[in-house]
Amino acid sequence: MVPERMRRAFVRGAFTGISLLFALLLEETDARAQQCSSPYLSTCINSDTYWPHAGPQRFAAVGSAETVADRQIAFGLVTTYLSRPIIINGPSPGGAGTDQFAVDNQVNANFLFAYGITDRLQLDIGVPITLVQTGAGTSPLTAGRAIRDTSVRDMRFGFAYALVPRRRIDPWKAADEGGPGKGFALVSRLTMSAPVGDNADFAGERSLVFGPSLAADYRVWRMFFGADLGARLRPVTEFAGARVGSQITSALGAGFDILPRDALSVLLEGRAYVNLPEQHTTQQSAFGISSRPNGDVIVPAEWMLGLRSAPLLGGDISFFGGGGGPIPISASPITVPRFRFVLGITYAPIQRDTDDDGVPDRIDRCPTQAGERGGERPGCPLEATPPAVPAAPPPPRPNAKPMERHPIDTELPPNLGPAPSSTTPAAQEPPTSSSPREGAERKVETRP
Repeated sequence: MVPERMRRAFVRGAFTGISLLFALLLEETDARAQQCSSPYLSTCINSDTYWPHAGPQRFAAVGSAETVADRQIAFGLVTTYLSRPIIINGPSPGGAGTDQFAVDNQVNANFLFAYGITDRLQLDIGVPITLVQTGAGTSPLTAGRAIRDTSVRDMRFGFAYALVPRRRIDPWKAADEGGPGKGFALVSRLTMSAPVGDNADFAGERSLVFGPSLAADYRVWRMFFGADLGARLRPVTEFAGARVGSQITSALGAGFDILPRDALSVLLEGRAYVNLPEQHTTQQSAFGISSRPNGDVIVPAEWMLGLRSAPLLGGDISFFGGGGGPIPISASPITVPRFRFVLGITYAPIQRDTDDDGVPDRIDRCPTQAGERGGERPGCPLEATPPAVPAAPPPPRPNAKPMERHPIDTELPPNLGPAPSSTTPAAQEPPTSSSPREGAERKVETRP
């Protein structure tokens, strides 16, 4: 009963904390709107559009269709390196302009946390920070400062709910059996980005960003596929003609299990964000900066090739690494890096029980055979006790001589007579004397 009370207290505390955070963020949004009031050169744009999710994760960018087990806590660390995600065209003597790297190199870290409120409902929290970065910032246009070396980025939080929950069994067995929950799973997700980042360094948005989405995956044989469709709802922000606003997000992924039981998989995935606002062309004159629509629409898109391995604790601990670059759907979209590398590790207790014997696969010594919960080999069938077998006689010692048995003599030696009898007759006649003298002496000896 104590764990149930603790779980309810945690859920109430989480909802209370999120409500307070939401109220504070509304006030922060008003203050942030004044800081991001520049109509044409606003830096309130997040240079890193990669939002890894907390909890179980099979792909890097495609949302997972699995959730953390009931009353379990997951955490992870995902780092990413970006090269030149934001480029601006600065003035030059020839008039054609030159490319200036507002953000040149950037290394970000995402600290991820998740909690299984129920077996189907999961709470997500993501805390991203910039470990190191270089770039000119807005100095080519405003003669201001360059971006700082480190920065705090917008925090993310939200929920995931399994509409078609995946059975907590071995992926290969699920693929063989097929059907909803085994071969196919579906999860709905709502992610919100809070404007708490350093907006002067392209690390934060001007307001809250809402990201509803649906994630699905499908398994057949050793192959698995994932799809993610959603949106990111935000007000429009413009920086030197590049306008970022609400987007339709999509991602597709395919993978192949090289080794069984999630030991090693190869992944290929791609994502594209259709930016709804029309792009502008800016011009600077003696009267200031002007911005006019040019009819262009940008679609930031990237591809990634990677490897994933989850060899520990029944797949609860996973490692991921990969890299990729832009997909040229539109010309020079903002927030698309020249190339990106991702490296991550997550612990997400899924509590798989393939043989349904009540022993999780992470401690089950026989994960494909139902067995006992306790004992020296938890999860293995109870072995039958063999019948008792009489012990075999010990083998003869080597070089041992057999014992010689001597016959017993029937004639005793002359110096040995028969043993005296233990009983003596009550009356025994005295021996007859051989002479009168001997008889007289005997009589004298027997006289009282």
